Amino acid sequence: MKRILKYILLIGLGLLFIWLMVFLVQKSMPKPVEYAVEQPKKNNIIKKTVANGKIVPRKEILIKPVVSGIIRELYVEAGQQVKKDQPLAKIQIVPDMLSLSNAENRVRNAEINVQNAQMNHDRNKPLLDKGVIAAAEMQTFEIALRTAKQELAGAQEALQVVRDGISRSSAGNTVVRSTIDGMVLDVPVKEGNSVIERNNFNEGTTIAAIADMADLIFQGKVDESEVGKVKLGMPVVLTVGAIDNAKWDADLEYLAPKGVEENGAIQFEIRAAVKLKEGQTLRSGYSANADIELERRDSVLTVPESVVEFNAKGDSAFVQVKDGEEWKKTHIKTGLSDGINLEVMDGVTKDTELRGAKKEEEKKVEPSFD
Repeated sequence: MKRILKYILLIGLGLLFIWLMVFLVQKSMPKPVEYAVEQPKKNNIIKKTVANGKIVPRKEILIKPVVSGIIRELYVEAGQQVKKDQPLAKIQIVPDMLSLSNAENRVRNAEINVQNAQMNHDRNKPLLDKGVIAAAEMQTFEIALRTAKQELAGAQEALQVVRDGISRSSAGNTVVRSTIDGMVLDVPVKEGNSVIERNNFNEGTTIAAIADMADLIFQGKVDESEVGKVKLGMPVVLTVGAIDNAKWDADLEYLAPKGVEENGAIQFEIRAAVKLKEGQTLRSGYSANADIELERRDSVLTVPESVVEFNAKGDSAFVQVKDGEEWKKTHIKTGLSDGINLEVMDGVTKDTELRGAKKEEEKKVEPSFD
């Protein structure tokens, strides 16, 4: 009985050894690789470049005063529409003490001259009436009196201009006015702020920034690798990050002849005229992306670029075409690519089955009881 059990145990161990060997051999054998199957499709191929930039008015005017002083009143605020020559602010003149002193001295001298001329005139008028002096001689005293009075009036007006910034004969420069029709974008000053006049040595303090918001442009930059393909007049599609699901058409109207180095790359400035539809509005300073269409192919046969193989030189393209149960390497003639799909001009048809990416094994997910 013991001998029988011994043989049974040996036979069981042998069978277990054989099963283990078969199992290990099967595990070591490579599994056949499975691939996804792709087919050519009719698509539109659009090759484009993207330029980053912002929306700005074509003309933005900085209004600056022509006199220095203190802002007494502000008549506008940001976002308000204004007309040309509309008052924006009023400036209170802070006179220069030296100029004020000189102007006052000029007035006092002019008053003395008027008094002296008046005395000469009054002294000689009775002599003219008695016929002691000729009328021609009296005319000299009358002209001197009128000249002295005119000088006094000019001195008084100059004093008023120095002290108040205005005169009786003119409105003066204390009221700052808009030079164009448009919208007030910014008013960087407040009532009570000091402002400096614009002159040859100072650009002056900005009272307000005004622009025509109906005439906007996109201002951005294109990399040197793409600038050779960009031409004036090309259509541009703008997307604004702050506004979802909206696009604006534009026409490329400017391409800088000189590039500027930024972060190690040469960038060329571009500008495109924005076409605003009725009811559409944009704000100045919005960041935007411009899609510039370089080339386009409509309704052409395409394949995913991921299924295409290129030789070492990059001048020949191949795909793996299904031939029964095998894959056959086939040469194709390619056209335009948008980075995802590639135009195929020859080598495959719409019904051709192409080898795609490898299929990944599905991983079993064990249920969790946590």
